[in-house]
Amino acid sequence: MAKRANGEGSITRRKDGTYHGRVYVTTTSGVRKRVSVYGKTRDEVRHKVTELQAQEAKGVPQPDTNMKLEEYLTYWLARVVAVNRRPKTYQGYESVARVHLVPGLGRKKIRTLRAAEVRTWLAQVAAECQCCKHGLDVERKRCCAAGECCESRLSRRMVQSIHAVLRNALQNAVREELITRNVAQLVQVPTPVYDTGKGLSVTQARLLLKMAEGDRLHALYVLALAMGMRRGELLGLTWNAVDLDRGSLIVERSLQRVNGSLSLVRPKTPSSVRTVPLPPLVVAALLAHRERQAQERAAEGDTWTDSGLVFTSRVGTPLEPDNLRRSWYPLRKRLGLDLRFHDLRHSCVTLLLDLGVPPHIVQQIAGHSDHSVTMKVYAHASLDEMRKALDRLGRRLG
Repeated sequence: MAKRANGEGSITRRKDGTYHGRVYVTTTSGVRKRVSVYGKTRDEVRHKVTELQAQEAKGVPQPDTNMKLEEYLTYWLARVVAVNRRPKTYQGYESVARVHLVPGLGRKKIRTLRAAEVRTWLAQVAAECQCCKHGLDVERKRCCAAGECCESRLSRRMVQSIHAVLRNALQNAVREELITRNVAQLVQVPTPVYDTGKGLSVTQARLLLKMAEGDRLHALYVLALAMGMRRGELLGLTWNAVDLDRGSLIVERSLQRVNGSLSLVRPKTPSSVRTVPLPPLVVAALLAHRERQAQERAAEGDTWTDSGLVFTSRVGTPLEPDNLRRSWYPLRKRLGLDLRFHDLRHSCVTLLLDLGVPPHIVQQIAGHSDHSVTMKVYAHASLDEMRKALDRLGRRLG
């Protein structure tokens, strides 16, 4: 037999009957290194050797790291996410990694992590009772091991988030040539079913604004219903971004609690930054609110904090997002309605579409990333609108 050429690779049989292949490849650190592959048959090992040689011929370097997923997630969060993503995004990613990914897959090496392992683990996470996992029944404050499991499972949305964080982390590892493929992309998770919320009718919306007239945050409810602004956008709105003379405002900041403190941050997507005109209803509400705020400033004197925000506490400081419920809950109780504050935004989108406003215009008003979001997640046709549409078609066909 002729001598093998340098780098051609070799396959030998081991004492236990398995096969061992060796081949020289270039690693991501630029070093030419001899690597080993193993298999139960000669053909299996030959296939692995051929794959490595094909990658080498294409100039694709082989990863030479044995970094575990826990180590890589620590690096990725600190060096990539914290630098390039919004603080709230980092906070969410860090929580998912710490609570779910590290305990579940942290000891796995990213170079040898397989799609089957990710798929099996995600299925286990989706089916596992969280109270049993933590050894505590939240409602009864006793261990579920007593035989009364409450079966509190993670939502589909949470499972999707866990998968998304893992997928994003491994995709960055691919870009840095630490691994050759992203195994999380090969795993599918159930798509969550989004609740479209409960929209208000025109009559209900009018009644809500009427009953909110005595509330110091009346203008906030007007903006939520008439402009479809998000809670964080409303609480992060500054007077510098409002032009009452021209009748317009710029949505460019959102108030969020990040790492224990309130911060003004840029909206999540570029389309969320928008300039929108103000209808007379909103202008009148903001004028009245500015006068009310001036009275509060005068009453507080030196204790007033000039934050520049439109909606503040009674001493001028930013309004805690979760504290908005102190105003919202009593108001919705008086109306006899069971809906979230975010449903006011949903109502605005739905009412605009019911008026026949084109979806791309509604998208720009609401700051959606795409008009498909406007139609799929928020908008739903009422029975009356569907009845009118079908009646028109029936008359045409008749």
